[in-house]
Amino acid sequence: MEKKILVEVSARHIHLSKEHLEALFGKGYELTPKKNLSQPGQFACEERVTVVGSKKELAGVSILGPVRPDTQVELSLTDARSIGVAAPVRESGDVKGSGSCKLVGPCGEVELKEGVIAAKRHLHLTPEDATKFGLEDCQVVKVQINTDGRSLIFGDVVARVSPKYAAAMHIDTDESNAAGIAGALDGIILD
Repeated sequence: MEKKILVEVSARHIHLSKEHLEALFGKGYELTPKKNLSQPGQFACEERVTVVGSKKELAGVSILGPVRPDTQVELSLTDARSIGVAAPVRESGDVKGSGSCKLVGPCGEVELKEGVIAAKRHLHLTPEDATKFGLEDCQVVKVQINTDGRSLIFGDVVARVSPKYAAAMHIDTDESNAAGIAGALDGIILD
């Protein structure tokens, strides 16, 4: 059986804590959903902020909702290097000792001592999807991408299993450019 999985490109974005949302946009501020994302309950917001590194800044960076316990900035390695930020490749939520930056919003600024990462490529799977594909939570797999002239196999893809997920693989813009991906496509999970 061919193990097909939707592959989506996750561009630079920020997940904000309630505290940092209020520091950047004002006390009591609530995020404004712009469009729903493929993962249930997740959405892109109307609000945007500027990420400032030691070399330069990235203006208009998207915020994804809902708010989270900790602020996390997800950049491609190219983005991080271009603005002078060290962004280790990490799984989402693993921000201890990660990169630092400043966030600038319309009502204030936040100095992040840590929280900047390049997201490790990963699969979102429901328990049913994991069973169907013969995978377990935290299992590392390879995924084959077939494109015109730039096909490749991504290694080090972490399977993340939760009933809160929808089946999809997420890669960043550097990875999508390496494979010549324009929009979402199907990949094949390899053993």
